[in-house]
Amino acid sequence: MDMTKHRSARPRAAVPALAPTRCGWAKNEFNIPYHDAEWGVPIHDDRLLFEFLVLEGAQAGLSWDTILRKRARYREVFDNFDPGLVARYGKRKVNSLLKDAGIVRNRLKIAAAISNAQAFLKVVEEFGSFDAYIWRFTGGRPRVNAWRMPKQVPARTPESDAMSKDLKRRGFRFVGSTICYAFMQAVGMVNDHSTECFRYAHLPR
Repeated sequence: MDMTKHRSARPRAAVPALAPTRCGWAKNEFNIPYHDAEWGVPIHDDRLLFEFLVLEGAQAGLSWDTILRKRARYREVFDNFDPGLVARYGKRKVNSLLKDAGIVRNRLKIAAAISNAQAFLKVVEEFGSFDAYIWRFTGGRPRVNAWRMPKQVPARTPESDAMSKDLKRRGFRFVGSTICYAFMQAVGMVNDHSTECFRYAHLPR
């Protein structure tokens, strides 16, 4: 009996695929897809920029995971973050939002989302788009950092300070420098993926 032939006929055991290296905060079923597909990808769509502006403000004092879990419901009750519609919300709509357990039921944050929509539309009128306005704070291009450890990532920068100051001057609320920097990270104005993260080299420069 030809044992060599017999051995070669045995199926080889499958080699398990190695999981990609990600930023340390991407660990669950909500933040892993967000990390892999969205975080740090440059955004130039005004509706999506407004969505992140509202969500980052809603996140203040909470975890981003909390917001990701509520994001689908936010899109439903905030008319898919159409700033023209949100800007016209009145007392009845506000009361409805305050009763909705699917979002952050904070009166100040809801009011800020509405007034921010109104300020957003004024910026669009002045600059042609919110995109044209907001990307000026990084010179129209993503700032690519080179952090290896999470503790190296700043909570704010001179650029986020400038953005916060100008947004406040234009009537925006819940736009402190830390919130602005989180917004910059989310919409790809800065690339703060760890240099060891598989997404770091994939993003536009």
